[in-house]
Amino acid sequence: MPDLDSGHIFLTTMAPIKPGAPVDDPQTSHEQRVRIALAKFPTANQSPATVDDAYNSPFARNLRNHLARMFVLNDTIYNGRITQNPLVAQLQGNKQIVPQAVDRLNAPYLVFCADVDAIVNDGDPLPDTLGDSQQKAVRASYARTLWNTMEAELRDVYSNCYGFEAVNSADDFANYLDRCHVETTMPFHDYYLELESAEFHNLPVKPLLYGVLAPLAFGVLTLLLWLFGVSHVPILGWASLPTWIISLLLGGLLAYLAIRFAISNGEKPLAPATYDDLPSVLKALYIQQKFAEFYIKNQGLPPDELHAAFGAFTQEHDPQNRHHKTQKPGVISSADPDNVTVNDASPT
Repeated sequence: MPDLDSGHIFLTTMAPIKPGAPVDDPQTSHEQRVRIALAKFPTANQSPATVDDAYNSPFARNLRNHLARMFVLNDTIYNGRITQNPLVAQLQGNKQIVPQAVDRLNAPYLVFCADVDAIVNDGDPLPDTLGDSQQKAVRASYARTLWNTMEAELRDVYSNCYGFEAVNSADDFANYLDRCHVETTMPFHDYYLELESAEFHNLPVKPLLYGVLAPLAFGVLTLLLWLFGVSHVPILGWASLPTWIISLLLGGLLAYLAIRFAISNGEKPLAPATYDDLPSVLKALYIQQKFAEFYIKNQGLPPDELHAAFGAFTQEHDPQNRHHKTQKPGVISSADPDNVTVNDASPT
């Protein structure tokens, strides 16, 4: 299913950028203003070069973004001429020295891609599947969350795009992004930990193949019987020629149904993995680091002391609570206390 897989919405939007430059700044085009605005976005504190930066990415201000990216798409990439056999081209009258038509965009576009939890309210469980209207509600909820957490940055970028003049609220921005929405058919991530036990939509190739080939093979047999003068199928007593026609039609119908089944099977979204939501991912990163410290600190302890130390560890870090003692979004480490969220009132 487009846009949805493993409990996540893989969002892609394309907003056309205005031509020319604004009246109050005729020296800088709208496209360049978009690039300048994007360049001002602080990056997440997720690398040695940025870990000590004073500002974090604005996309780290909510608990839904697994990935977010904005960039300017000037035009389509020319991949070269569509090749053709010279003899076939000559017979068709296709002159290969004449340039072929090249696809072009009608304007540069601001592209926004995001991988977000497919939820309407923070804390909701990730869904197995969603209808079109439910996906639209998720996208709208996410757009409102963006607006409420980074309105200034969004205005700085999107004010150079067509249609943004009418955007003055979170709901307006949700409607605007929905107009810019482009279906996404390839997910951006994979959090599955146990591939063998995951409920993937495996295609039953052999049953489908046997189901299609059986009537076709029977049809070939009855055709051969008819060609050799056997008017009726032995034992069954069916007329050979009509049986061949019916078997051929049945095989074609089953082949069509098998193809449709394979396509629909591939379109079904995968169910979310056990710990796919962003709060679980952040909690896992926090526990991973703290447990590594625990392991180093408590090597060689007697069993009773180790058991007591582990009990104290679980009491302090509360591994089952995704919202208390967890790593904040957009940071690389939980070593700094400022990178840790402490919220005793949050549910487990």
